[in-house]
Amino acid sequence: MDHYHFNSGGSHRYVHYKININTKKTLEVKDLKIIGSEEWCVFNEFGIPAIKARVDSGAKTSSIQANNIKLIHKGTEEWVRFEVNPIQDNRSIIIPCETKLHDKRVVKSSSGISEQRFVIKTPVSLNGTTFDIELTLANRDAMEFRMLLGREALIDRYIVNPSVSFAQQNFTNDEIQTKYRPFIKEKSGLKIALLASNPELYSNKRIIEAGIARGHEMVFLNVEQAYMKLDATEPEIRYRGGNIIDEFDAIIPRIRPSMTFYACALIRQFDSMGAFCLNTAEAITQSRDKLLATQLFAKHDIHIPITGFAKSPLDTKDLIKMVNGAPLIIKLLESTQGKGVVLAETNKAAESVINAFKSVQTNILVQEFIKEANGQDIRCFVVNGKVVASMQRQAAKGEFRANIHQGGAASKIKITAEERKLAIKAAKILNLPVAGVDIIRSNKGPLLLEVNSSPGLEGIENATGLDIANIMIEAIEKKLKFKR
Repeated sequence: MDHYHFNSGGSHRYVHYKININTKKTLEVKDLKIIGSEEWCVFNEFGIPAIKARVDSGAKTSSIQANNIKLIHKGTEEWVRFEVNPIQDNRSIIIPCETKLHDKRVVKSSSGISEQRFVIKTPVSLNGTTFDIELTLANRDAMEFRMLLGREALIDRYIVNPSVSFAQQNFTNDEIQTKYRPFIKEKSGLKIALLASNPELYSNKRIIEAGIARGHEMVFLNVEQAYMKLDATEPEIRYRGGNIIDEFDAIIPRIRPSMTFYACALIRQFDSMGAFCLNTAEAITQSRDKLLATQLFAKHDIHIPITGFAKSPLDTKDLIKMVNGAPLIIKLLESTQGKGVVLAETNKAAESVINAFKSVQTNILVQEFIKEANGQDIRCFVVNGKVVASMQRQAAKGEFRANIHQGGAASKIKITAEERKLAIKAAKILNLPVAGVDIIRSNKGPLLLEVNSSPGLEGIENATGLDIANIMIEAIEKKLKFKR
């Protein structure tokens, strides 16, 4: 049989013909519809009224965005429970889903990392046409579309016209809002302020969305636009030229290093006015002072890379020798996201860099280089004394820093009991309910690198598929004994 496609009856349908080369007879086999490069899909089984999908005939299996994926058992059957955020860049709308597990497959992500994914089978509808498709459950927050429609769903049903969008059906923004209005929860909870500098950062947007999704009133406060009245009887915090800030139940501080001193003053003021602060000013200040934090870790028997600190240039050579010589790490006390961290590959280079920093009165730490780590470290996200998520970060080629902001790649990792214990203890020593704890694997066992009091969410949420922002809001509810 030879196969041909002919346009028959306008731009929205194709007829698929088979020609028998022996009899020369032409048979119409299938009336194929045109599908665009993006389409709206409906999943009635899960109560999803519309989700925008990227049509990709290069991908075999379809995929849908899923968070908080959990395998459960119903009798002898394996089922999977997960949450879908159907609207791009909006996690405040959450649709809980539950269905029988169809399969488990190893899939290579767009970043080249292979991982096992759960596969479900469910009916999908496109403009009233319903058929079963297989879907892999994957975290697609970093992708442009919440869903991908692969070629298995298209075969014998559709012809792809990549030059058009929504060939099957389109919805206006108003129609989408109407469809999802029942999923928007009324504000009947706490009043929570996010104290930060940039409302457009992924982490800040996610926390706001998570709070709204749980029914709380969320307010973004720019650190630089808030100021305070220090008074024993009537303490106040004002905002943007005189507006007195109403009482908040809780404050979530997300403070960039350059604003630490002023922001911590605001946090103390909120605390004195009765608001619960997720991380206290004292804990944040301790975590930002890398020398103090390192001394506290050593005091409490937490294993760290050998670290040196000195003032006089006369001590530089012995300082280098003390941390086992080059290669070694030179780290500014105020460094963050891998900035202000230098690798000196020879003793001479180390001596030059150290003395250059000292000559301009800049405080630095000198730290042994853990060669066997091969540019990898582990970020553990700790909330209220529990490691709720962990990821491995791999430095980019030619780079020794594994930070995501320095081009590092993140992937989900299962940490050891010893690493878990280390992360929890480090956060506890600094009195941080929320912390990003960085650990490096060495020949001597896991070593603590540092603890971050404002850990980013983007890398770890994308790597693990977990809703960390939601866990942070839950921690506030638990502390304030708030019941939804």
